[in-house]
Amino acid sequence: MFPRLLTSALIAGAGAGLLAALLQLIFVQPLLLQAELYETGQLTHFGADGSPAGSLRFAGIDPLRDGLTVVFSMLVYCGYALILVALMALAEMRGAGVDARRGILWGVAGFVVAQMAPAVSLAPELPGSLAGEVEARQVWWFACVISAAVALWLIAFGRSWPAWAAAVVLLLAPHLWGAPMPEAFGGPVPPELAALFAARVLGVGLAVWAVLGVLAGALWNGERDG
Repeated sequence: MFPRLLTSALIAGAGAGLLAALLQLIFVQPLLLQAELYETGQLTHFGADGSPAGSLRFAGIDPLRDGLTVVFSMLVYCGYALILVALMALAEMRGAGVDARRGILWGVAGFVVAQMAPAVSLAPELPGSLAGEVEARQVWWFACVISAAVALWLIAFGRSWPAWAAAVVLLLAPHLWGAPMPEAFGGPVPPELAALFAARVLGVGLAVWAVLGVLAGALWNGERDG
């Protein structure tokens, strides 16, 4: 089983990671480059007249920077795929079917756990944005991800109202506790740019996680049939 799991995860993760890198280079990286201009003081957004929006379109390839982005993205999604396929295998042992169509649901669930649930209280942030302490945010993020993962598992495979009630509590608990926040709001980055960045990061994340789920489900099902 382990070779099958490893093969399915690595192929699915590499494919999804490549897609993630391409989408990030087209839609997300231009916003990061623009935010760096505000962070370094080359642009400012204060004053009655605001500041020029600049170009937020893909502006070409930087071989080193963009190459590292592709490699890092593929490694990250290979890690996600290993977890996803392992959970698929566990679900299959419990009698659940796994294929490409059901894989979409697994991918969306992965997006909710790893990105959407934490973003409810800790939105994706541009360079230069004010934020709470890094260590505290990391601890909160891991707690939120684990809580959301257990909650979705209980929703999918729980067979009683107590299990589903526990899932609701787990989904709400990190946000009721509260994520670490900065002492004040502000920073050099325009809020419009920050909002667009958060929207694009989540949009790209949803698309890539859905593809990851489809690939993982199809490969896992194909490896089993083969």
